[in-house]
Amino acid sequence: MLTFVPTPIGNPQDITIRALRVFEEATLFLCEDTRETKRLLRLLAERFAFVYPHEEVEFLSFHEHNGEERLATIAPRLKSESVVYVSDAGMPVISDPGQLLVAHCQAEGIDYDVLAGASAVTTAYAASGFEEGQFTFYGFLPAKGAERSHALHEVLNAPYNTVLYEAPHRIEKLMDQIASLDASREIFCAKELTKKFQHYYRGDASSLREHLMSVNTKGEWVVIVRAKPRQKSLHLEDLLALDLAPKIKAKLLAKVTNKSTKVWYNELIAK
Repeated sequence: MLTFVPTPIGNPQDITIRALRVFEEATLFLCEDTRETKRLLRLLAERFAFVYPHEEVEFLSFHEHNGEERLATIAPRLKSESVVYVSDAGMPVISDPGQLLVAHCQAEGIDYDVLAGASAVTTAYAASGFEEGQFTFYGFLPAKGAERSHALHEVLNAPYNTVLYEAPHRIEKLMDQIASLDASREIFCAKELTKKFQHYYRGDASSLREHLMSVNTKGEWVVIVRAKPRQKSLHLEDLLALDLAPKIKAKLLAKVTNKSTKVWYNELIAK
């Protein structure tokens, strides 16, 4: 069986008891980075009631560059062993190649499970204070060029608030780009979630750009771009009820219907 286990996004105390028990039973760990997973397991063994895996337990890398090749070699073991998949931090499969494993298990009828746990996306959104319950998770924008520009325009014109991940060396660039396109756009940033130097920033893009110039930007960032306020749309009944001259009202009605201005004008003056 394959189990997808979320790992702490910062504070190791966020590990779940259920995750610890799954770790202890595993015979194979598939990891985004084996060094990072082993470091976490040693830390858990030092601080919590957790037994570090014995020598026979195997750790293999499984990332965006080797996922398909690795799957071909370990596929038979998913049925016969207790296999764990973890990313470096947070909920696996989100923004990592774990979806290859999910698709394989579904296609082959292999049992798999996803444990509940830490997620930077929902943690940051809860901290944002934005009252809208609907949002879009975008992940990382392209690093540069026309692709990044196009993606950012998509985000700024999205109908819902959008959650982004951003690297520390690009966070100021992101604020510059947003401010140049929409200086008044409201933004929420979460730095180093659950860690010692966690910090929240909320404001318009222009003021955040200035503020971040004096901030140590080292660490992971989650950025939430608030959607533009939705424009209230007028229905046909609303337009008909407006107290306007017939010519002006006829032009407005023609824009939202398949009738011409002339037809609408004649109907309006006939009433």
